[in-house]
Amino acid sequence: MTGESDDLSRLRDEIDQVGVSAAKRVDPGTGALVIAVAVFALLVAQLLPWAGAARGWEILLGEIPDGEVVGALPKMFAFASVIAGVLLSALSLILRRWALVWFCALGCFVASVSGVLSIWTQQTTTSHAPGPGPGVGLIVAVVAVVVLLVMWLRLAASRSGL
Repeated sequence: MTGESDDLSRLRDEIDQVGVSAAKRVDPGTGALVIAVAVFALLVAQLLPWAGAARGWEILLGEIPDGEVVGALPKMFAFASVIAGVLLSALSLILRRWALVWFCALGCFVASVSGVLSIWTQQTTTSHAPGPGPGVGLIVAVVAVVVLLVMWLRLAASRSGL
């Protein structure tokens, strides 16, 4: 009888371990495709002009063409969008951990706020006369980051109570 109860207790422990492991994982479902497309759009946006002739990757790497004035916010957005929008999103889709989903949501929130402010400063500041305004790449990047923000927040909020 004790051998049978030992087997049942080991089985119960194994089931508990599987439950704890499953509680740490997330399944994005069809949202993974939307996230992947938004990440791809963000990567394409890095190749497009953000401010005048300065492209996103040039702003990210600090290789801004001569004569172009790029403020601090587009630079901050370039870093935040690549870190939260590309790297953390890819890592979250690969590892599927709840903690990473929350980091993606928070990182995309910071990136989206800095992105919207980047567009605003490109339109309203007097640091460039006359300013080139936001480029198509900056606008595409901000839209992609906002889509990522919505998807990650939705996924993070979908977690049921433990």
